[in-house]
Amino acid sequence: MLEIIRQCFKQHFTANGKLYAAPGRINLIGEHTDYNLGFVLPGAIDKSFYMMVAPNGTQVCNVFSPHFNAMVSFNVDDTDIPEAQWSRYVYGEVKELQALGCKIGGFDAVVASDIPIGAGISSSAAFTTVTGVALNDLFDLGLNRMQLAKAGQMCEHHYVGVRCGIMDQFASLHGEEGKLIRLDCRSLEYQLVPFSPQGLKIVLLDTLVKHSLASSEYNLRRADCEAGVAHLKQSYPHIESLRDVTMEMLEAHRSEVTPVVYNRCSFVIEENQRLLDACAALEQGDYKSVGLYMYGSHHGLSKKYEVSCPELDLIQEVAQKHDGVLGARMMGGGFGGCTINLVQEEAVEDFILACKERYNKKLWKELRPIEVAIGSGARIIS
Repeated sequence: MLEIIRQCFKQHFTANGKLYAAPGRINLIGEHTDYNLGFVLPGAIDKSFYMMVAPNGTQVCNVFSPHFNAMVSFNVDDTDIPEAQWSRYVYGEVKELQALGCKIGGFDAVVASDIPIGAGISSSAAFTTVTGVALNDLFDLGLNRMQLAKAGQMCEHHYVGVRCGIMDQFASLHGEEGKLIRLDCRSLEYQLVPFSPQGLKIVLLDTLVKHSLASSEYNLRRADCEAGVAHLKQSYPHIESLRDVTMEMLEAHRSEVTPVVYNRCSFVIEENQRLLDACAALEQGDYKSVGLYMYGSHHGLSKKYEVSCPELDLIQEVAQKHDGVLGARMMGGGFGGCTINLVQEEAVEDFILACKERYNKKLWKELRPIEVAIGSGARIIS
């Protein structure tokens, strides 16, 4: 990948460029807790978006993508958003940095990635992040990593059309090898949690499906959680989100809310506790318990939050019956995407084969396995 980028830069531009990387991410546990101001537990992975870039002394930005075999150019003062969807990540990041008062000149860049697209491991966040990190260094903007994370988030909101949370950009920027990030989505304070599972691998199994329910049902889940908070707030005026609600509080008013609202709220409360318990287990090196919390997370996501789908449930079912798997759950918003599985190293090949065979036999669909390791956050390579 790096050689391809260097060759493309040499072919299209004359100056020597600096090379930057920003990784994708996994989230070990803690799903649908972010917009309820709870906790998440992401980690940067060993697959990244890369950018080689150099200032060109003009006001024009030239960006080449070997994946699309296309060049896009725009002036730093342009107000028209480029047509090519992929180029909006660069254009939008420029605009968000300008909105912070940063002065950016023209540049030449090549962008490429080894993050599998559509697998739910945040290639888009890695794209905005690598652009922000590169321009921050290239033009000596002096922005800190939290500012870059927020700029990347706003780039996706305003120029890509995805109203994402901040977890993905945060993980891409703050990740460390052998560490997960316990991120408090209310305060944005974080702690690094050890993750060095000897003899274990993280295996993602991408269903290669995305059901159309995803966006509409996501909004309904948020509304259910907000309805629960609004009702409970009448008895507990101090609460602002499900982060402030205990199971005892919810149980005391169970008969006053619909069964659906109860299920949604109880899942989020339980998921936050599962995450905290998983962090305590990781501190002790107890990966067996971590795996059990992952199974519990999937059960709640499937039965209480109802954001799973037959494809995800089938893979998780195979995982739970396989002797070499410690834990498995769906990862991401749901209704498709991938499962994250904690697998004994010697069992990886057999587990993947078992999942592929069952998946194809029952659903007549293909499955894409992706092995990842916890890696470093965004950085200058050379």
